[in-house]
Amino acid sequence: RYAAQYRALRTGIKQQSRHWDVTTGSARDRLYRSLYGSRAAVEEVLLQHPDRMTPLLLGVDEPSVTPSAMVEGVRIHSGDMLVSRGGAPTSALIARGNDYPGNFSHVALVHVDSNGTASTIEAHIEVGVAIASAEQYLRDKKLRIMVLRPRADLAALVADPMLPHRAATAAIERVRAGHIPYDCAMDYRDPARLFCSEVASSAYQDLGVTLWTGRSTLSGRGLRRWLGSFGVSHFETQEPSDLEYDPQLVVVAEWRGPETLRDDHIDNAVIDAMLEGAERGDRLSYPWYQLPAGRLLKAWSWIRVHFGGTGPVPEGMSAASALRNKAFSARQRALAAQVRSAADSLAMQEGYPAPYWRLLDFAREAIAGER
Repeated sequence: RYAAQYRALRTGIKQQSRHWDVTTGSARDRLYRSLYGSRAAVEEVLLQHPDRMTPLLLGVDEPSVTPSAMVEGVRIHSGDMLVSRGGAPTSALIARGNDYPGNFSHVALVHVDSNGTASTIEAHIEVGVAIASAEQYLRDKKLRIMVLRPRADLAALVADPMLPHRAATAAIERVRAGHIPYDCAMDYRDPARLFCSEVASSAYQDLGVTLWTGRSTLSGRGLRRWLGSFGVSHFETQEPSDLEYDPQLVVVAEWRGPETLRDDHIDNAVIDAMLEGAERGDRLSYPWYQLPAGRLLKAWSWIRVHFGGTGPVPEGMSAASALRNKAFSARQRALAAQVRSAADSLAMQEGYPAPYWRLLDFAREAIAGER
């Protein structure tokens, strides 16, 4: 019943936000506090009762005339967007590294052909923009997935109800026409290179629909320094988590299970604590002696990409950035293991799972123990 109340609350707030100017601070703060805050509350309750948690939480089945397919019990339509959270440490950084910390790190655009075959178009740092089947998309580790769909009453869709399908078709045809490199800079104004959010936004933009009503801002100095060391140079951009708050979109469904939700919360707590350190001046580093080998691997990767393959260093990332990424990921995983162990001990002693604020305490203690 509590989850159903959350669903009704989210639907009502999303409907009301259609009349708000979410580009301004006060309205955007209200929308974020309402949607993210209610999500955080219901997830704490769900994690206290994992045996009664259903993996699928339905939203609003927004009408659509575009081709569709059934995926894991949900009918998805061509032009829908899948926002998800990956299991990698950098996925947690993308989700939390925002002026409005969120739960999602990746966006994929759905295409469904006339035969009912569903595919996703998505950008990966390793290979650029690629096409995957629905089965391949679900096979990759994801801690949560949400389905978003444009409102049927948008002026552009009233004029052309097939617009979402045309956007998805244009995106898939562009991928088939030639390689599109990954945009490590996160410059949503550069159509030559695309990061995951741009795959969806650029396809819709070309047809007159501007997604991300409110731009994502990343203003923390430590956060900017860390992301800059990975190659990011644009800190007003389009973050995956913020797509949920776009009043033009409706939440159709969301998948998350008790184990993946717990992993999500642990990773979030560790990243939040690490970002506190970044704001205090902590820097990302790597062993200096690894750089020559890293440069050789970068050269090998360039050759592999030139002939249509992939290498150990992503094409849009320098050798130094790749080494920082590797060191950052190793540190995050080690801290997460300590937090998980502390949470397991608390559950045995107290008889209930550790809430998020305790996970954050454990993460801060683990970081303090590094010094």
